[in-house]
Amino acid sequence: MAKTQDFTAIFKDMTGAFPVDTKAMEDAFKNQTVLAEKMSAVALDAAGKSAEISSKWTMDTIAKMGAMSKAKAEPADYAKAITDFASAQAEAAAEHMSAFAEIAKKVQTQTMELVLAAGKDMSEDMTKAAKKATDDMTAAAKKATTAAK
Repeated sequence: MAKTQDFTAIFKDMTGAFPVDTKAMEDAFKNQTVLAEKMSAVALDAAGKSAEISSKWTMDTIAKMGAMSKAKAEPADYAKAITDFASAQAEAAAEHMSAFAEIAKKVQTQTMELVLAAGKDMSEDMTKAAKKATDDMTAAAKKATTAAK
């Protein structure tokens, strides 16, 4: 029977000849976690502000409904109360929707700033890593050709 060749030593020598920069991977992971933290902060801030607006809107509506639900002396007063409530709700809706739009605009701006900054940082990191890998590969190739002679 034919004996199969053990390639363990060959693969060990081959992988040893091609250095791997784990620092680049660690830096990429750290950069990603920093970006995720910043993005989370933006999202949580927006959620908090949105909750404040919703709560205020709800409290204002409840207060206005209380005034509308009080007993009136004349039937026309009920119609006026409903009209006043509807008018106030239309104004409140426009005001609160504008506030929500401002939050969304701020989130969009902050997100774009973070993404652009992260893209710039990643581009610089990738350029450094590619240069280092090229230098390491060139050195390894020179070493391998020198050792082969």
